[in-house]
Amino acid sequence: MNSFRLTSTTEQDHQLQAQRLEHDLSRIAAGDPEGLRALYEETRGSVYGFALSILKSVQDAEDVLQETYIRIHGAAGRYQPQGRPLAWILTITRNLAMMKLRERGRRADPEEFQWEQFSLPDNAQGVEDRLTLLALLQNLSDEERQIVVLHAVSGFKHREIAALLQRPLPTVLSKYHRAMKKLRTMLEVE
Repeated sequence: MNSFRLTSTTEQDHQLQAQRLEHDLSRIAAGDPEGLRALYEETRGSVYGFALSILKSVQDAEDVLQETYIRIHGAAGRYQPQGRPLAWILTITRNLAMMKLRERGRRADPEEFQWEQFSLPDNAQGVEDRLTLLALLQNLSDEERQIVVLHAVSGFKHREIAALLQRPLPTVLSKYHRAMKKLRTMLEVE
């Protein structure tokens, strides 16, 4: 059995990240270009991964990644600190990704989906674990993959995911548990 395990950061880590991101957003609002650079460095993996999980196209996800930071730059002055700036950022990402889907009028074929370009956090333990996670994520449905990425990788709570994806909380919980069961079963087989 593979020893790979999905890990999440602590609540204290989330609070520290939220403080850094809110500080970066205030710097952007004040016209400091270093604020945007710092925000980008801290959040690009989550933004890109979330966009990719929706669009299933590397090129479209990269377009949404760029457009997200353009929108953040223009809207930073209107951001109201609420303790979850990453949720605000991913809401922008989700809206842009959904606009891109409507614009295209289709979803990408599964063959076009390239998870290997998805940037995992530093707590992913080496190349083997990274490859295992990427292979496993490909076997989840789109919605299951989004929920797992948002919860296990980005650290969102299930109720926050429900609000972000505009789904009932019981649906999010059910899909998360079903996805985790699938992942465990796949790991036991390997």
